Amino acid sequence: MRIAQISKVFMPLAGSALLLVAASQQARADKFQNCVQSLWPAAKAGGVTRATFDRAFKGVTHDSEVIEQATYQPEYVRPIGEYIDRAVSDKRLETGKQMLADNKELLDKLEARYGVDRHVLVAIWGMESNYGTQPGDKNVIRSLATLICSGTKSKFARPQLVSALKILQRGDISLEAMNGSWAGAMGHTQFIPTTYSAYAVDYDGDGKRDIWGNVPDALASTGSYLKVSKWQTGAAWGYEVKLPKGFNPKKVSEKTLRSLAQWQKAGIVRVDGEAYPRPADKAALFAPEGANGPAFLTLNNFRSLLRYNQANSYALAVGHLSDRLKGGGRFVQPWPTDENHLSLDQRKELQQLLIAQGLMEGEPDGVIGPLTLEAVKTYQRSKGLPVDGFPTFTILKSLRTGS
Repeated sequence: MRIAQISKVFMPLAGSALLLVAASQQARADKFQNCVQSLWPAAKAGGVTRATFDRAFKGVTHDSEVIEQATYQPEYVRPIGEYIDRAVSDKRLETGKQMLADNKELLDKLEARYGVDRHVLVAIWGMESNYGTQPGDKNVIRSLATLICSGTKSKFARPQLVSALKILQRGDISLEAMNGSWAGAMGHTQFIPTTYSAYAVDYDGDGKRDIWGNVPDALASTGSYLKVSKWQTGAAWGYEVKLPKGFNPKKVSEKTLRSLAQWQKAGIVRVDGEAYPRPADKAALFAPEGANGPAFLTLNNFRSLLRYNQANSYALAVGHLSDRLKGGGRFVQPWPTDENHLSLDQRKELQQLLIAQGLMEGEPDGVIGPLTLEAVKTYQRSKGLPVDGFPTFTILKSLRTGS
């Protein structure tokens, strides 16, 4: 068969396939729009006007990136040691100290008003948006509608959407500027809409609770929220502890509360050898890697941080970053390492070796981000290895030997 004849046969088939794809995409778009319109009764019942609803959803489409991000939350899927090292990086620590200095007068007033340690406020600021430099660029209305209409975390997203529409209607922020994370968390300190509606503060008295562009409003809102979350002024979030020989932390529930004095009687003491300053305080034992990694006694303020984000790893990162901002050191007990869990120094070495081979650029920081993952993939391809980008100890050894 001649080329011209082949083309005549396949061109209609290709055209049909394109029509099918277009029809499928249109069907998905129609389904999304039908879902959006089904949200109106709940919005109306919540006090949202039709004008606000229509303005908010004009031109809004499904956002597939929201679904991707909803299934990958680093505080839940990353090894906790890697998550903590990334969260409490040297760069974040350096910037945090500068933020403490730059905002000293404001933090003085916030500490006096809300009773929350300034280092904790700044640590949350750093964790949530890298001090306002990464507050999220997704339209909050679109993100929440996507979650609802895809059935992903829709129970969470429904009340958040109504609150977001009411925030928009009140005029605290414009639709164009109402951006945040995939889950609708907003501003410098990432308040979800219901938390914003209940606890955000107009600290500077300009009539708007602007957590997007106003640092005083954002940090004051965080102090306000922690205060109502039963934050105890002057108390620690917890302590790194040393377990007695033969003690199996897995046999103790993380929900078990005992006084610090009782834990000490059981042989669980602070790693620095200091006494517990408030021995009657109730604490829970948190040992995420069992007896092979750091262990902690977590106090009331740790549980207050969990109201901000329910992941233990997040609360631990905030507590540790706040301690480091005060001048404290790294955890005494190192995180365990194995084939799939590299230490911070090992991850830095891996990056240095990848840089030396011309597979990536920059300075090694131990943070396994997109550039490192892509460099590992390139190395794996060059060696005929399975390509997954995962930085294992075997990859590190191979890089060391050049094999």
